[in-house]
Amino acid sequence: MRPFLFAACWASFVFLNVALLPVGAEDWTRFRGPNATGMLSVDTELPVEWSETKNVRWSADIPGIGWGSPVIVGDRVFVSTVVADEQGTEPQKGLYLGQGVREPAPGIHHWQVHCFSLSTGESLWQHEPKTGRPNVPRHPKSSYAAETPTSDGERLYVLFGDVGLYCYSLTGELLWSHPIAAKKTNLDYGAASSPVVHDGQVIVVYDNLEESWIASFDAKTGTPIWKTKRDETHSWATPLVWENELRTEIVVAGREMNRSYSLTGELLWEFDGDMSVLVIPSPFAVDGLCYLASGYVGDAHRPTFAMKPGASGELKIGDGFENSEYIQWYQPRASPYNTSQLVYRGRLYTLYDQGFLTCHDAKTGEEIYGKRRFSPGGSFTASPWAANGLIYCLSEDGLTYVITAGDEFALKNTNPLNELSIASPSISGDALLIRTKSKLYCIADQDQQAAE
Repeated sequence: MRPFLFAACWASFVFLNVALLPVGAEDWTRFRGPNATGMLSVDTELPVEWSETKNVRWSADIPGIGWGSPVIVGDRVFVSTVVADEQGTEPQKGLYLGQGVREPAPGIHHWQVHCFSLSTGESLWQHEPKTGRPNVPRHPKSSYAAETPTSDGERLYVLFGDVGLYCYSLTGELLWSHPIAAKKTNLDYGAASSPVVHDGQVIVVYDNLEESWIASFDAKTGTPIWKTKRDETHSWATPLVWENELRTEIVVAGREMNRSYSLTGELLWEFDGDMSVLVIPSPFAVDGLCYLASGYVGDAHRPTFAMKPGASGELKIGDGFENSEYIQWYQPRASPYNTSQLVYRGRLYTLYDQGFLTCHDAKTGEEIYGKRRFSPGGSFTASPWAANGLIYCLSEDGLTYVITAGDEFALKNTNPLNELSIASPSISGDALLIRTKSKLYCIADQDQQAAE
């Protein structure tokens, strides 16, 4: 091919691929997005309707099983997964109240990291940092790749909670790794808390029955910076780096104590919230308040707390949570089991595993509407997200319910993908990334794209 023809063809190829990228897209760098809220910092127009074929920009097959959310940096989408050579217990949907799988899964497993192009879905690279047999069992609904990776825009940090922490360049080079000794967890449920990165530190929490801890690793080298013991056993929540008006702190929910740590690992504050026996929802902060919750379905007390910044030491609860200086408001029975809550346009939305949605005033905790059941019914593990005046809720059947945000419950649409869906979706501009059991979908309004 003559040089000018080659150059013209290459320029056309680059233009077409750049044109497919969401304009001004914000990176989705961790579990529940850049600010851990289930939203982008600027509202965007996501599709309202889709299916396995409608409004699908692309889809890609993902081998194995993994329930971490897709992480998006520029034109790259990253997911982790574990591929087993032998058939083990398949993940199950629905509420599970029994023990975990009592033995490690059989056969050789392959812990993998995959990278796709956001614009085309093309596989850009994959890497297998670990090959071997699992050392511990897992929850029958879960995976050995339950954690969502994280990125600081320069590197990718992938946590396989019972194996190790791995750091990659965005082009797929393994830069460093740090092994993590597998520990026994409650009922052999395994690990699930996702890592976070802030100001050159990768923060990891590993609560278990033997030796629980929160630790910091140097983002460039993997060198341990600090490690603080935790008196916790039944917690799987992802930590929050809370940048409030007074300071930056690391907030971690816990069954025994809700706690905050400094960026050097010292305890800042703690309080006994009489949390559920299992603590899974992850803390997040919106409009100056930090929200903490736990809602195991078998417990009578399933609290939500809205915390104000500035606390120190052990919080004095006295004769009730409502009277604490640093608790803005408290609801005793307003928390989900697996999902994390959502604050959008001044309202707190709670998605319950059994298929209900509630709405409270985010500043006062006052109930706006009580439990509204989805129709058709479903069970939920993925956390809700919001955009363009709508609340989105993905069921384990792969059905996304679209609800109009506001003071009344109004179901606008339902969108089927017809496959087990546990991972929380991710957003990039006008595109939605949904991970099902075997596929990664990039959902975008194709009619709008054609018009552009």
